[in-house]
Amino acid sequence: MSSRQDVVVIGAGLAGLSAAVALAGDGAKVTLLDRRPEIGGRAYSYLHPALQETVDSQHVVLGCCTNLLDLCGLAGSAGLVRWYDELVFLEPNGARSWMKPGVLPAPSHQTLSFLRAPMLSLRDKAGIATGLMEFLRGYPADDSESFRTWLKRTGQTERAILHFWEPVVVGALNDGFDNCSTKYAGKVFHETFLRSPEGGRLGIPAAPLTEFFTPVAELAMRLGVQLELKSGADAIEPLPGGGWAVRSGERVIETRNLVLATAFREAGRLMAGLPGAAAEAESPFVAAPITTVHLWYDREVTELDHAVLLDTRIQWMFAKSRIRRWEASRGSYLELVISASWPELKLGREEILASALREAEIFFPRMRQAKLVKSSVLKEARATFSVTPGLDRFRPAQATAYPGLFLAGDWTATEWPSTMEGAVRSGRLAAGAVRGDTTRFLAPELPATGLMRWLSTRRLPLSKG
Repeated sequence: MSSRQDVVVIGAGLAGLSAAVALAGDGAKVTLLDRRPEIGGRAYSYLHPALQETVDSQHVVLGCCTNLLDLCGLAGSAGLVRWYDELVFLEPNGARSWMKPGVLPAPSHQTLSFLRAPMLSLRDKAGIATGLMEFLRGYPADDSESFRTWLKRTGQTERAILHFWEPVVVGALNDGFDNCSTKYAGKVFHETFLRSPEGGRLGIPAAPLTEFFTPVAELAMRLGVQLELKSGADAIEPLPGGGWAVRSGERVIETRNLVLATAFREAGRLMAGLPGAAAEAESPFVAAPITTVHLWYDREVTELDHAVLLDTRIQWMFAKSRIRRWEASRGSYLELVISASWPELKLGREEILASALREAEIFFPRMRQAKLVKSSVLKEARATFSVTPGLDRFRPAQATAYPGLFLAGDWTATEWPSTMEGAVRSGRLAAGAVRGDTTRFLAPELPATGLMRWLSTRRLPLSKG
């Protein structure tokens, strides 16, 4: 059985959904395929069969994620994001440091709270301030330098590294300093700490991820997209007269344009048999894991909605019951996030849970008096990819050497690390490439404010001093 489409998109994650929405909204006849039973790709949630609770690995959005927020706005789900203007850093000794915008203009909008933060000494703060000056005008255009090298050449103190640079970089880029380029670390600090107060706002979905992104799939279908789950692509091949054939089970779909919005390994598998395709080589992409520990208690155990935990394996705590505005009678639900969790991949559930409880109870002692009703440990071995130094030269453009074949996915050339924003950008860039204008569907960048309107140029030549 064969059918004909303007565009077939393979993969109903955020990259595929955003490509399909853009193209269908532009009048194309689009089919969207995914072999999984749910949308969202790696940004998904599922009903835990034993616990009868819906779980996911917590994803967040920042104010600078303009394409993701624009897509949510189009789908009518922007109201499902809970916004926060401040971050709280907790130390095991009970000290709390708040980072939040004040009355000063960008890039100094967080200066007052930064100066008051007890987690850092004056020497630490001076070194951090000197380091951040490098990112005032932008972030490096070259990605060859590791962030560890940058920390050394800017003379950062051990405490500044442990209490500032590490929580932000590991939390945002999901890897250690050796495997993170200064370019993308610099982008994080430029966009979220310096460019504008709005850019650094923290948004947390107030619904499980599949529920949060369902309105995007519904928007796609309203625009005419034929969404088919449990329908993956087994093979692709170019047609003699132009266009592509996609084999999905017993069916063959013919299309003028094909967008592979899959993970890099799946895209490589599908393209491996194409005429002139290079012999398969070892992938330059390194998959990075995230482990999350989910805890349900019979009562409230913290007054905080979220927190960064210092001097521990756990980077973040999200009180999802508070974020989702549960009634007090339902108890509380916490998620503890361990980024770059290679050691945890080798541990059993009980070891991870016991360690997480020991550490979390130091920060939230009310957990000891509460009853732990149920718990879960979720390991995402391929949660993100690492933005290793020099990786940019391997990140492909959305348009390929094969006419009518395009790539989408956070791993393609987006100028973003492995994030939901990067995925949405890639889908919109791929849709633009289909139409012959790569940036056609991109949302405007968030403007700089305050003094950053004159200082910010985004990307700079890399200076190694």
